[in-house]
Amino acid sequence: MKSLYFIRHAKSSWDTPQLRDHDRPLNKRGHNDALYMSKMLKEKGIKPDKFISSSAKRALSTAQYFASAFGVSHDAIDVEEDIYEAFPDDILDIIHNIPDQFQTVLVFGHNPTFTSMANFFSEDFIANVPTCGIVKVDVFTSKWRDVNESNAQLADFYYPKQFNII
Repeated sequence: MKSLYFIRHAKSSWDTPQLRDHDRPLNKRGHNDALYMSKMLKEKGIKPDKFISSSAKRALSTAQYFASAFGVSHDAIDVEEDIYEAFPDDILDIIHNIPDQFQTVLVFGHNPTFTSMANFFSEDFIANVPTCGIVKVDVFTSKWRDVNESNAQLADFYYPKQFNII
């Protein structure tokens, strides 16, 4: 079995309105949430062997917190331009192109796409994956190219407000 984690970027800053959306950094809450959620996921005992992130600053910064928590070099994060402003089919294309030797993959990106992905793999409706929310999908195939809604299912859903992060 493989595991796929969709992790929405942490809360971003709107302090500099002239910044392009792509260049917005994390705000204080975003830094705190990313630090907490990355440590929480590590404590669950998972062993990610692939990190893929949107090129947007807030998503890549979130991915870097998770990489640090797992002792992975920031250079090991694959930056995928197509995650920014992606449609669900774009995300499926990225998943389908993951080399099969990877078993546990963390993908960092954005809404509304990640909420759509959560619902694609879930029997229940999820209204929103909040910032720094984590959706775990269990994948019951040995080949990433074969992943679809019939052989993968939502297994866990975590978000900062569950843990009363201040």
